[in-house]
Amino acid sequence: MEIDKLLDELYSYSMHGIKLGLENIKTLCKELGQPQKSYKVIHIAGTNGKGSTSTTLESILLEAGYKVGKYTSPHILKFNERIRANAKDISDEEIVRYYQLVKNIIAKTEIKPTFFEVTTAMMFKYFADLGLEYVILETGMGGRFDATNISPAEICVITNVSLDHTEYLGDSIYKIAKEKAGIIKECKKVIIADNNLEFLKAISEENAKIINVLDKYKAASLKLDFKKFITEIRIENEIYHFSLFGDYQFKNFLTAYEVALQLGIDKKFIKKACQNVIWQCRFERYSQSPMTILDGAHNEAGMSELCKTLKQGYKNDEIVVITSILKDKDIKSMLALLRDVADNIIFTSLEDNPRGTKGEEIIKYLDDKRGCVVENNIKKAYILAKSYNKKVIIVCGSFYTLSKFKEEIDD
Repeated sequence: MEIDKLLDELYSYSMHGIKLGLENIKTLCKELGQPQKSYKVIHIAGTNGKGSTSTTLESILLEAGYKVGKYTSPHILKFNERIRANAKDISDEEIVRYYQLVKNIIAKTEIKPTFFEVTTAMMFKYFADLGLEYVILETGMGGRFDATNISPAEICVITNVSLDHTEYLGDSIYKIAKEKAGIIKECKKVIIADNNLEFLKAISEENAKIINVLDKYKAASLKLDFKKFITEIRIENEIYHFSLFGDYQFKNFLTAYEVALQLGIDKKFIKKACQNVIWQCRFERYSQSPMTILDGAHNEAGMSELCKTLKQGYKNDEIVVITSILKDKDIKSMLALLRDVADNIIFTSLEDNPRGTKGEEIIKYLDDKRGCVVENNIKKAYILAKSYNKKVIIVCGSFYTLSKFKEEIDD
């Protein structure tokens, strides 16, 4: 089966929607021989920062000489990005092989798994066959009933919690945190990076040793270098030059740093690895001329962190933003944050996504529309943004926006 046709078939499982529960993935993994028990797992949940933390930890473990797998979502350009072993994305040939394995089990058992359940089963088996030592496992959504949550974990990480996916996870920080804390199970070590009182209450109710890096490293400091675009982090007398840029990356680094220390990894590996972490669409410098930055700020918390960073490096009249936001997000709050840092905003379209809409609909959420225009064609939006001759172009609002931008601008 050619890869494009296979991926179309795989994506068709999305028609089964989002179903939180573990029965399907338990069935799949039982038939596959329980591959999820073949390696040490670092299980990572949280509203924001999962990908950056996972990728930083992946780099550290690889630098220390381990065989490492990483499972993340969503992908930006290719499905292969989701399943990564020893610094390489899964190949098309391996996708075909492992999809066929899972497809045969689905036919045999007559279950109706979701896209994420199928993908997770493929990943578990692929990593087991490679004989990996560590697997960094990022939840898709929530935790307790997430398909990744049938694997025992060496260490659990919950980066933070904000109000997101409330229709599935609950309408308060406490309720959402309880769902994410469901990954803890028998795990005795949990690393967190959040001081929200509701969050802390939910996590403290679990039977585990909780290490809050914001408390443990409260004397640590950061400095943003807007010339080299590195985050300089000082912990006691040690300085780490972190290649992921932004205020919010400070917490992600501290989280990965603490996990590495708990695993007994020497600081020399951390120091070397953190200089070379690459994670696309997280304050990613897509172009130097004009300076174009892509950031996956896709909810209010993420947008707040992005804007905090922008304020430190640029004036409002130096920024033009290209954005589109999914209609199930808090669009009004996100736009208020953007309006506070940018004089010019170009609204583009995600109408080809079931959760997206046109720029004309998004701009309605903005009270002050001065300097704001709609250009639904993202290629034309970028040409327009460049014509403003600003110091920096920011593309943000959704990973789908960034994916579309990369696909169409690179075309």
